[in-house]
Amino acid sequence: MNEGLDNGPAIEARGLVKRYGDQVVAVDGVDLSIPANRIYGLLGPNGAGKTTTISILTTLLEPTAGEAKVLGLDVVKQAGDVRQRVGVTFQEMVLDDELTGRQVLDYHGRLYRMGKTERQAKTEELLALVELEEAAERKAKTYSGGMKRRLELARALMTTPEVLFLDEPTLGLDPQTRARIWDYLRALKEESGMTLLLTTHYMDEAEELADTVGIIDRGKLVAEGTPQALIEEMGADTIHVIGEGDREAFVENVSALPFVQAVDVGRTVIQVGVDLGSKRLVEIIAQATDSAFTIQDITVAKPSLGDVFLKYTGRRLRDTDSTQTHHRMLLMS
Repeated sequence: MNEGLDNGPAIEARGLVKRYGDQVVAVDGVDLSIPANRIYGLLGPNGAGKTTTISILTTLLEPTAGEAKVLGLDVVKQAGDVRQRVGVTFQEMVLDDELTGRQVLDYHGRLYRMGKTERQAKTEELLALVELEEAAERKAKTYSGGMKRRLELARALMTTPEVLFLDEPTLGLDPQTRARIWDYLRALKEESGMTLLLTTHYMDEAEELADTVGIIDRGKLVAEGTPQALIEEMGADTIHVIGEGDREAFVENVSALPFVQAVDVGRTVIQVGVDLGSKRLVEIIAQATDSAFTIQDITVAKPSLGDVFLKYTGRRLRDTDSTQTHHRMLLMS
């Protein structure tokens, strides 16, 4: 096997492009540099290019342009070597329902030519890790969604990958199961030095797990940084405003207020970063009156990663509202 560069980024991409025909550009010049032993969260709305990016990095798709390396290995020229050193779970579950949990892991080990003793020991270790020991002899078709996700995670870990790619690893799971998987992923990073790249729709998941997040929209990486640094850019508090009328005048007048730290205009929501939301709410409303702008809904909240996402994409991920603690006022015209 060709060795990767031990002192370089675990995952690296330069000018990564993926086109389908002349019309569709799924990935549009993405640059990534992810150090070893980090958890990187790739966020974006549906169709933004997250899964395509992972598919290129895991050698399932070839890029139209640009280059990518995993552990110093070129994902096109050294695809076989990359596959030997990474693990991946897909957004859509891929399990043979007629196999038992133990058989799923055992067969995966055989595909990678693991010896019997090593294979059996690793299977028992992983069944314990994902708490499936008691269900090991049951067929996968009898597993709940959460159990199947945990089995897929165990399968991805069977070959002790140095880099683990997770495409929506907790999609559709209940909060308790999601929290359990978060614990597994943290432990993997801390105990084995593994590098993880995960895509997610869940803001709380990205905030809890990721050392660094990247926001991708329409195939472009539009923001990158630690969750806290990106959130701090929004100001101490964020006021969300929805309304109709002269938006431009409202935004201009609000931007001129001395306590306003940032104003971001989305498709429907105007975000106003201020020093103290509850104190400044009346003054923001007054600006609407002066600007011939009718406020239909106004929210005061501590800024979150969901606000950062809205700032850069103009769209909310589906669970943003459920993860915010906020005070809402409905104003009727």
